[in-house]
Amino acid sequence: MKPKLKFAAAAVAAGLAMLSASAVAIGNLADVRIFDRSGNRDLPIYWHEGKAYVAGRPGNEYQISIRNRAGIDVLAVVSVDGVNAVSGETASPEQTGYVLGNGVSYDIHGWRKSLSRTAAFYFTQLPDSYAARTGRPDNVGVIGVAVFRRKPVAPPVAVGSLSDRLESSPAAPAEAAHDSAASGASANKGKGASARSADSAEPRQRQSLAQPSLGTGHGRNETSLVRNVSFERATPYAEEVITIYYDSHANLLSRGIVAPVPVVRPQPQPFPGRFVPDPPRG
Repeated sequence: MKPKLKFAAAAVAAGLAMLSASAVAIGNLADVRIFDRSGNRDLPIYWHEGKAYVAGRPGNEYQISIRNRAGIDVLAVVSVDGVNAVSGETASPEQTGYVLGNGVSYDIHGWRKSLSRTAAFYFTQLPDSYAARTGRPDNVGVIGVAVFRRKPVAPPVAVGSLSDRLESSPAAPAEAAHDSAASGASANKGKGASARSADSAEPRQRQSLAQPSLGTGHGRNETSLVRNVSFERATPYAEEVITIYYDSHANLLSRGIVAPVPVVRPQPQPFPGRFVPDPPRG
């Protein structure tokens, strides 16, 4: 099946819960992290029963940052709350996404509205999420990135007699080097452009802290430049699917996914005073 055109972001642009946060990025073929734009910080990853979680703050804008580590161009199909972040369709891995060159990083700020505009992602209560407002609330609270490698281009087949090929072989490397340099310059130019574009709580305490679930809203309009490119996938299935769940800190606390901040009580002192004070006047 021939793939559809994709957006080239790079071209323009164990056991019980682990209650402490570790890394801020996950993935093998690609690093994926969630960056709180309003708070200007990476959201730490909390691992619970083999799943990755981040804690979002209601009202804060965020971005999905992807870095290609595959050693070849990749297609990243991005899903937010079960909705394709480019097309707005109910998400499926065979849909459109972002193409990133080898080693390229790209920040996805919002829902793709056109080749030049996005609507910002922001954390909000479930009823205000884009998915819920479009009648699809069942998968609110999860971000997914399906990663496909580009299908390698087959080397050209030699044409002509053996003597012709042997005679022309000394000149061939120079021509190939020239072509390689030209394509490399184009890729570097594209990569430069992409930068412009491109202690456990008690159950009762946990229950009392729970809030409405978080989703992702359809926020302010922003400039974000991409262009259409063709992309042929090396496999019909995603070689890696990176999944990050999210909710408010209070809700993750109530579910035992994050640990509460311990209350520091001053150490009792046996002799807190130096002199005997007067008794209260009666």
